[in-house]
Amino acid sequence: MDKGRVRPALPLDFIEDMRQQLGSEAELLFRSLDEEPVTAIRLNDKVNTLTFDCDIDEVPWHLEGYYLSERPQFTLDPLFHTGAYYVQEASSMFIQQALDQYVSPNSLVLDLCAAPGGKSTLVSQFLDKDGLLISNEVIRQRVFILSENIQKWGNGNTVVTHNRAADFGERCRNLFDCVLVDAPCSGEGMFRKGWNTRDEWSRRNVLMCAERQRKILMDVWDALRPGGILIYSTCTFNKEENENNVLWVAECLGAEILELDYEPEWGITEGNPGYHFYPHKVKGEGLYVCVLQKDKDDYTPFRIPAPKKQQQKVENEEELQSWLRFPQDWVFRQGDRFVTAYPARHKELIDYLTTCMTCISIGFGISERKRVSTVPQHSLSMAKAMRKDAFPCYDLDLENARAYLRSEALEAVDGMPAGLVLLTYEDVPLGFVKNIGSRLNNLYPNEWRIRNM
Repeated sequence: MDKGRVRPALPLDFIEDMRQQLGSEAELLFRSLDEEPVTAIRLNDKVNTLTFDCDIDEVPWHLEGYYLSERPQFTLDPLFHTGAYYVQEASSMFIQQALDQYVSPNSLVLDLCAAPGGKSTLVSQFLDKDGLLISNEVIRQRVFILSENIQKWGNGNTVVTHNRAADFGERCRNLFDCVLVDAPCSGEGMFRKGWNTRDEWSRRNVLMCAERQRKILMDVWDALRPGGILIYSTCTFNKEENENNVLWVAECLGAEILELDYEPEWGITEGNPGYHFYPHKVKGEGLYVCVLQKDKDDYTPFRIPAPKKQQQKVENEEELQSWLRFPQDWVFRQGDRFVTAYPARHKELIDYLTTCMTCISIGFGISERKRVSTVPQHSLSMAKAMRKDAFPCYDLDLENARAYLRSEALEAVDGMPAGLVLLTYEDVPLGFVKNIGSRLNNLYPNEWRIRNM
């Protein structure tokens, strides 16, 4: 929500369009758009429970989703920075229902418009160790936020890329079992969260968005294998960007529209086709979602090209393996200074993607060479694959945890082991320090530090 300004009125053309779409029910929608937005979080399986100083209710369509009765200052909570939970709009968690119903946990999934990472972290948690997620963002300023959130979530089954939809259609033909397109849209569903969306809305912009969405869908379509699942969603209400685009995919690209299961008490409204989340009927913001299946014609499966060159030999490989819980599940890639761990099952595919796509991160960073020594990268401390007992640990109190996240130098503590130490907060890994006796060298990434608290 925008602070320090008066909430702008709803656009008159939007009011007229919604009255035509919803009839008398539109007045309830308009009233809801002037209410305070709902705050929700989704738990990571890094933790069993979370305690906030406010009431917590469950999101009905996601087992790990919770509503908060008030919005805390998440920046002040060290667990927020460990990826123990993700602050995600509740309606968006409904994607879980589509995954459960139509997608296998061992699938290859492309999240095409992924930043800042809410749906990608959800998908990565849905996939088991045999599945792989390609999480893509075309806008460069947003792709690094996406990569940071993916690394904090801690699943190594994700590759973050920065490419156009057409790049996947051209270079990954018939590869993906599922493609998720949370399309950039006119943002009507965010009218009570981001007031600037009201200022930017126009019927002309709606039509421009609808045209851009169709181009994105057409460009990525060849990357979806026949029989594969397309999950299409927007955070807007109008039919041009929603039902009309879905019908266009079915008619022009060849797809079957699938039904989704839901409970009547959830307040979801069926479109024709698809499903609408209206804020006056659900506890969440505006969303539209529809699932389509590509025609199951015979096709040539994607074949991974042979590698063009051999990779560098990995330094200290045995030591790095000792840092991981199931080292046989991971392979290492040696860079000039950094070593990255990524899923062994998908080595050939990931190696191919690094040659033909702009890969921002693969798996998780495991080590960095500093002068004559090898030290773990911060992303290892976030990774669920890390063996926590591979490092001496020390649990910080709240004050020192916040100081660590501000990248401040910490004083040495009696009883703390010398050398490299894994810091935790409430037993959840927070990051590394080096205890040199008189003080602790803070190894928290400078670009992630908290600047305002």
